[in-house]
Amino acid sequence: MLSWAITFLIIAIVAAVLGFGGIAGTATGIAKILFIIFLILFVVSFFFGRRRG
Repeated sequence: MLSWAITFLIIAIVAAVLGFGGIAGTATGIAKILFIIFLILFVVSFFFGRRRG
């Protein structure tokens, strides 16, 4: 999940440099959403993983 977020962030940066504002904004939004989902899943797995061990 984190790799997808980084991929979309790189796409957003490249699109912004080349002047594609709409594509850059969309890719940035997707990267933010994926990163938030990654953080939530990481925290949940961290706490539930500690209980079992």
